[in-house]
Amino acid sequence: MPYEFKLPDLGEGLTEGEIARWLVAEGDEIAEDAPLVEIATDKTTVEIPSPAAGLVSQILVAEGDVVPVGTVLVVIGGVAGAPVPTGAAQGQSVDTAPKVQATPLVRRVAQDLGVDLAAVTATGPGGRITEDDVRVAAGGAASTEGRREKVRGIRRQIVEHLSRAHREVPAVTYVEECDFTNVDLKLLVPTVLHVTAAALKEFPELNARLERDEIVYLDRYHLGIAVQTDAGLVVPVVRDCDTRAVDELRADVDALADKARAGTLTPEELRGSTFTVTSAGKLAGLFVTPIVNHPEVGILGVHRIAPRPVAIDGEVVVRTMGNISTTFDHRVVDGARAAQFTLSVIDKLQTKD
Repeated sequence: MPYEFKLPDLGEGLTEGEIARWLVAEGDEIAEDAPLVEIATDKTTVEIPSPAAGLVSQILVAEGDVVPVGTVLVVIGGVAGAPVPTGAAQGQSVDTAPKVQATPLVRRVAQDLGVDLAAVTATGPGGRITEDDVRVAAGGAASTEGRREKVRGIRRQIVEHLSRAHREVPAVTYVEECDFTNVDLKLLVPTVLHVTAAALKEFPELNARLERDEIVYLDRYHLGIAVQTDAGLVVPVVRDCDTRAVDELRADVDALADKARAGTLTPEELRGSTFTVTSAGKLAGLFVTPIVNHPEVGILGVHRIAPRPVAIDGEVVVRTMGNISTTFDHRVVDGARAAQFTLSVIDKLQTKD
């Protein structure tokens, strides 16, 4: 009997996934546990093994399509190109009504414009409704200018995640100077993680979540580190930053950054952060305003560090200076507390032995 493989529940409350890449084609023979498909979620890309052996008789979802958990992706066994419809083998009636295919972003655009997706003519691949389709249905005009490239993989995840953060979080940024002269810049990121975790214990509302009408104060200090890769920005998680030495944190930071750039991070290495730290190194700029990594309520930025003349005790001296920012969710964190938190981080860095 043909085996219908459905998109599995990948955990962490995920309800959908993108077909990033098929590792087989229709007509291939596949062994049980052999690589079948790569699924991109809002956390990472996961390789899924085949749960059954046999002929890949039909692939039902195209690469780039985003589908909910439980959707039949592929049929293994039977005759190529002629799978058994879902439910037919058990004598159940099969729903043949066409289903609306649209990404969550397109669905939100339709909701904002008051467009019924069921009445929209789809022009995207595989019958998918595009944003232009929705705007045309709303009375607008489709754009025909420039080269077009479908938003997929990590870039799609970035679009959806940051759109939600920008839409939901009333963010404010506080910036102050920091004297990094006593900081070993080769250990900058793990050092910042170490002192940030210590400061978060003093200001627990920054290590928190807003869940409906409750603020959840977290008792773990797992800090995300923003890493730029060729595919886009990812945020692996360094765990227990409050209890581990800087050298231990450095080993984790280096390993996670290497895996991020190689595209080999596991879902677990991208889950569970409570606060995020970001630094663009030599590209860090005088200062920038990072976007809060929803559902967190704060992100600390370390910006350009360089020798600067500063006045100390009435004299102008050259010190290694840089700016530190805290961007925070003003629904949860008051401005004065965010400023005090930032100054606490700065004080810990400036007095570092």
